[in-house]
Amino acid sequence: MKEPKTIYLADDDQDDRYFLRQAMKAANASTEIIEVENGLELITVMKKQPAPQASLILMDMNMPKMNGLETIAAIRADTALSTVPVVMISTSSNSSLIEMAYEAGADSFITKPSTFEEFNQLGVQLTEKFLS
Repeated sequence: MKEPKTIYLADDDQDDRYFLRQAMKAANASTEIIEVENGLELITVMKKQPAPQASLILMDMNMPKMNGLETIAAIRADTALSTVPVVMISTSSNSSLIEMAYEAGADSFITKPSTFEEFNQLGVQLTEKFLS
């Protein structure tokens, strides 16, 4: 039996968190999803968790208190968290924003889906790429 995967989901939009959570659960039923509303809360919660660490971080680019770029920088600077894959998710598909995300240490950048079917496809793609 596969060990359960832990996904941290950081997004200040409750609806987006709901759709991402549903999509990831549908794609990988043994997944534990820990939701937070901003990057500062993400870092705080992750540092309090006992090992093993997260399997994946799904993070919105634009959040209050600590945005996605600031949060990735903090994650990559922390030796306990630095190896966790981070997928940046944004409503923007601006190429300079995407480039900044990769430069900050994102493993992938995805434009937020606009339909439930697209969210479900994203859940399958993320599971195959990062959780298999």
